[in-house]
Amino acid sequence: MNKALIAKRLIDLRGNLTRDEVAKDLRISISALQMYENGQRVPKDEIKIRISNYYEVSVQTIFFENQEHEMCS
Repeated sequence: MNKALIAKRLIDLRGNLTRDEVAKDLRISISALQMYENGQRVPKDEIKIRISNYYEVSVQTIFFENQEHEMCS
C-alpha cells in the first residue's frame, strides 16, 4: 500500500469540502483525517469503509493500487 498515493486520492476526493466537514461526517477527528491525507497513517478497515461509502467509491479504488496481477501458473 502506497501511503502517498492514498493520501493524494483522499485529498482529490475531498475536493472543495473542508477537513472539518468531512471529519464530522465520517465521525473521526480532524487530526486523524489530516494524518490520512498527509500519508502519515492508513485508516483501519472500518474507517476505510466509511470513507468509501461517503465518497461513493470502492475501498479498492481508494486504498489499493489498481494494477493487474500476474496469474499464478
